[in-house]
Amino acid sequence: MGFLDDAKEKLTKAVDSQGEKIASGLDKAGDLINEKTGGKFGDKVDTGVDKAKDALDGLDGQDDDIK
Repeated sequence: MGFLDDAKEKLTKAVDSQGEKIASGLDKAGDLINEKTGGKFGDKVDTGVDKAKDALDGLDGQDDDIK
């Protein structure tokens, strides 16, 4: 098993067990960015947060960990 396979396996386990906390952290990061930029890039930040959530949620092939 290569380094990246090992990292993906660990990340998948973390998302499975802590998905809601990760989603909350991503939302808070997006809110902070919007606050610091005055909402100038709000739509792009929201899109990025949603894509990050989808990518993390799909690591195990099931969309069930992050809402």
